[in-house]
Amino acid sequence: MRDTNSFLWDLNQDNPKEYAVIMYDSYGKMGSNVVGGNMNQPGLMSECRSAHTPSFSGQYCKVSLTQGKVFYFVGICVPDSCEDTDAHMLVLEGRLKFREISLIPPLPSVLINDSTQHVVGTHCLSKTVQPDPSGIACLVLCCVLVTLPLAATLITAVKNEQLRRKVPVALEPHPLVEGQPVGDLKINDTSNCGKDHCSLKEANQTNESQQDTLSHCLQQFLQAFSLQTTTQGIFSTPASVKASYPSLNGIRALSLLWIISGHALRLTETSLVDNRSTLQASEKTSPLHVFTDSGNIYLAVDSFLLLGGLLSAKSLLSSIQRNDDTMSPSLVADYYFKRIRRIQPLHMFVLLLYVGFTSVFSGGSYGDVLQHQCGKYWWTNLLLINNLFTIRLSCLPWTWYLSLDMQCYVTTPLLILAHRKYVTSIGKGCSRVSLLILFFRNKVVFVILMIFLLMMTVLSGFFIIANARSTDDFLFFYYYDKPYSRCGPFVIGILFGMYLKLRKESLLKKKWQVALGWMSSLSVLALVVGLGFFFYLDPDPSATGPAFYHGLHRILWVTALSWVILACEEGYGGTLYVSLFLTRDV
Repeated sequence: MRDTNSFLWDLNQDNPKEYAVIMYDSYGKMGSNVVGGNMNQPGLMSECRSAHTPSFSGQYCKVSLTQGKVFYFVGICVPDSCEDTDAHMLVLEGRLKFREISLIPPLPSVLINDSTQHVVGTHCLSKTVQPDPSGIACLVLCCVLVTLPLAATLITAVKNEQLRRKVPVALEPHPLVEGQPVGDLKINDTSNCGKDHCSLKEANQTNESQQDTLSHCLQQFLQAFSLQTTTQGIFSTPASVKASYPSLNGIRALSLLWIISGHALRLTETSLVDNRSTLQASEKTSPLHVFTDSGNIYLAVDSFLLLGGLLSAKSLLSSIQRNDDTMSPSLVADYYFKRIRRIQPLHMFVLLLYVGFTSVFSGGSYGDVLQHQCGKYWWTNLLLINNLFTIRLSCLPWTWYLSLDMQCYVTTPLLILAHRKYVTSIGKGCSRVSLLILFFRNKVVFVILMIFLLMMTVLSGFFIIANARSTDDFLFFYYYDKPYSRCGPFVIGILFGMYLKLRKESLLKKKWQVALGWMSSLSVLALVVGLGFFFYLDPDPSATGPAFYHGLHRILWVTALSWVILACEEGYGGTLYVSLFLTRDV
């Protein structure tokens, strides 16, 4: 309070001191185009921190405010002896004034109907970085993980160069040939050698063998991490990969483009633009926004879930066929392990890197994205269940898809096992689970499981949207990233993948089938995207249309997209010309 009173006293003098002027100038102030969305008043953090006195320096804080339905923040500058609670009390009590005028005035009533200002919270950004031990440990571990492949690459390169330059030396036969008598002894004949000498010889041979084994294992370990080995897998494209559903590559590319365009606008719109209202108004007039956040860009996630289910079923069925049509517990365990091995090492490395960097870098005025609770909830990422928790500042919140995909991935063996047509034998060593397997190897159970998972997606979307259409946070925490509302597209992908893998002949044999399929598919795709844009333009909380839409749109989308994949696989995809004239793409 002494430092704050000194600052306010020096500021309100006829000739205010220079540091007080700098602190005052760094305060956030209302700019132009408030009607267009320029609500935030960040001020200037660097200018605030440049103010110094013998007893204190300037400290930048953010005050979150609401005024009617408008939410915004204002940057303020207070002495660095203030904690968050101190700055919060200064704002609540209205102590920060310049000549009886508040340094945090409300937006004028001519611009905002409600002139009452409410303080939501105050957060001060520390100018000194104080990394915690966990952050330092994460950075050190990341450095080790980066150094390991670099060292392995260098060592492997040196070894390869030595082998390349090594010239084999012709060895002349030794006069002592193994097995030939020399006097009273034979080479390698231990019948006439002393006991101690033979024991020493055997020990030396054992040590040499152990050293050779250890050296070989070390070389194999280093080669596994070297770039010479890893780049072969990254840049190689086997013929089997090229010929496996090539249409999926186009769906991946278009879906990624859709997601990137939507998120680029979404993340910018929420905090980084000063004309948010103008931008939102343009979304209602420009049809191009159907491909951004105002359109249903989230359908691209369902496209990836469809592809995930299709490829997971194909992968498991291929493993079963290689295992003599036997689906054993060990095969399923290996199926799960390969998936975890594929995604978790990189996932955990990114988590370590994120925790480490956020502990040594402080955010600026818009640095809220750096806030997280990795120290408390990192284990949810490790177990791939972080999407099941409603945590506002979760650790790596954008990795919810990895958890969702893994949770859906678990259902693949259950559905394949339930359909006895696709598994001719169970394998040995499964007597303890034989009753469970007999239960699952029943087509009635297969149909029940399929209907249950699909209806769970439909009903969850309907009831959640019908009864709780409120905020974006609520929809994300209880609807958007949950397996009960997302598993339907993955299940359809599993069923479609089973059909593609095990079909014996083409389904499309008549041109009218192709024509009907393309017209129906394109109509459904357009209808789903168009209705999503329509409900965004005209939101009606009392209407049941959005509830029905959210209940059915995912299933309709992936079903129509499955036709696109089928048509491409059977030669009726190709160019628009080929599709229109219903000829095979040869």
